Amino acid sequence: MINRRSFTKAMGLGTGGAAVSLAGLQDVSHAAAPHRAAQAPVVPSITPGTHTSFPALRQVEAGLLNVGYAELGPVHGPAVICLHGWPYDIHSYADVAPLLADMGYRVIVPYLRGHGTTRFLSSRTPRNAQQAAIALDVLALMDALRIRRAVIAGFDWGSRTGDILAALWPERVKALVSVSGYLVTNRAMQQEPIPPAAEHTWWYQYYFATERGRKAMERKDLRHDLTRLVWELVSPTWEFDDATFERTAAAFDNPDYAAIVIHNYRWRLGLAEGESRYDRDEERLATGPAIGVPALAIDPLLDPFTAQPGDGSSYRDKFTGPYEHRTLPVGHNVPQEAPTAFAQAVVDVDHFPRAEG
Repeated sequence: MINRRSFTKAMGLGTGGAAVSLAGLQDVSHAAAPHRAAQAPVVPSITPGTHTSFPALRQVEAGLLNVGYAELGPVHGPAVICLHGWPYDIHSYADVAPLLADMGYRVIVPYLRGHGTTRFLSSRTPRNAQQAAIALDVLALMDALRIRRAVIAGFDWGSRTGDILAALWPERVKALVSVSGYLVTNRAMQQEPIPPAAEHTWWYQYYFATERGRKAMERKDLRHDLTRLVWELVSPTWEFDDATFERTAAAFDNPDYAAIVIHNYRWRLGLAEGESRYDRDEERLATGPAIGVPALAIDPLLDPFTAQPGDGSSYRDKFTGPYEHRTLPVGHNVPQEAPTAFAQAVVDVDHFPRAEG
């Protein structure tokens, strides 16, 4: 069993090549080594939780939304867009963003629809959280900020969104960091049962399929306790304090939060309809399109959703371009639990050779 305090200290000891040499901290796929074109700079190591806030947030109208986002780094630097998941928010990148900004990157960390200060422009827009809708939100944000191409880095919903962008709009994605690898939802496969132990980890998905679950998400007290419980279950060695959780929980007070979360999980199970405007993109995603841009996949070994042994073999064939796989002994919220290693992954993948063609 990993000691939480000693592990947190270990995660701050080094990054890049140094981190790889620390036994048990990072396992890099040897098959990926030939893809290296140049030695990437080493990200300075910090203790997780060093940074707890962002500079003043910005707002921009983009597509169907007025998006709230944090921005750090030089405005003309190479762009990195960091995408959070559920039940998280932009604070998952409170340490990662300044690390990357100090390396010269323009770092954009947006609140996804239904979170934080992001709002729908129209009350008539369906509160839809199907996967194509969220991906197109990010494209609209890139257009609004005049970002032609960016490194996309994410976990959970953010990984899925990054995978979709890289698969369907590779001309907009310079490179990809995807925690848990290939997460594009196949709704047909979602209809099939999986082993009971794996089903158990998805308890909240099935809870949200009920009216009890919907009501729980609408009640602030129950929503607060449910999301904190998820944090504890999926990050078993992360010793976050009350203040850390409360900073993120504030983002769940968005008036559309419950509707967006419930729709996302019900849509995946085929229990909620999407919108016809996304049908063409969903049809393309249903084929399981491969990702050809330079990609680095991270498996969090202590995350109950990580397939054992966490070597990425279950999704390896989905990445056809320059590729590397790493395993970190942390839980689900990789950027907040291991910010130096996550930032190093962004820098490293940005130095992979470009895909041909």
